[in-house]
Amino acid sequence: MYPAGFKGRAQRLTDIDIPRTGRLIGVGEDEVRAVIEVETSGGGFDSQGRPKILFEPHRFWLELGPGQKRTAAEAQGVAYRKWGLKPYPKDSYPRLATAMRIDANAALRSCSWGLGQILGSNHRAAGYASAGDMVAAFCDSEVAGLEAMIRFIETENLDDDLRRHDWSGFARGYNGAGYATHGYHTRLAAAFARWQAVPDLMDPDHPKIGMGSRGADVRAAQGLLAAKGHDTRGIDGIFGRDTHAAALAFQTASALPATGIIDGPTWAALTKG
Repeated sequence: MYPAGFKGRAQRLTDIDIPRTGRLIGVGEDEVRAVIEVETSGGGFDSQGRPKILFEPHRFWLELGPGQKRTAAEAQGVAYRKWGLKPYPKDSYPRLATAMRIDANAALRSCSWGLGQILGSNHRAAGYASAGDMVAAFCDSEVAGLEAMIRFIETENLDDDLRRHDWSGFARGYNGAGYATHGYHTRLAAAFARWQAVPDLMDPDHPKIGMGSRGADVRAAQGLLAAKGHDTRGIDGIFGRDTHAAALAFQTASALPATGIIDGPTWAALTKG
């Protein structure tokens, strides 16, 4: 069972987890990083340590079916017939709480969860017996979310699309028929191109890091960026949007390719006296 408040151990990925899981379906680090960057900006937890979610009222409407529960959900604004009728709030957890008071299992199945934003109703394709089991695992670790994402990609036969870099085909299968409305395919292609343009490094003291990276290397980079006058809004070892923006600003100021990914030349410039 998932923990109270959806707050579990909230263990973060390590950089080695990304190539390790990618090898399970024959893709490299850059393909995996592109997917998690587009889905969750590289991180599976929100600022409160809960799995990132998107509650889908049109999915809840379908899950409930005709009857009193659907009527109640429609009246409370957490179910409607068609996607896109109302804008999504920044935080989906209040909507989820309302929906769970009506039907907890249907509510869990109507959310996209964690690092790979796996829809709860897709729990079996992700390797879990129930949506609740999947959510519990995602509360504990980003690795669980990443491994579930890889299993879902393989189960849904999207691994060929990913290996071919057929971003439209992959986005259609992963994000649904409306993928083009959100530009998922173009965002995936752009994210992959950014990562692909930066060579993987074997030097353990200067690894390639970017959105979604974690740990001591990120803390070191954040400290160096701050010392160069580019605020990362904290030295927390999490390469998020603020660190990405600081890296872009530093690379631009240093006449380096502005990728937001800290590679060998960027490390060299950061550590230069």
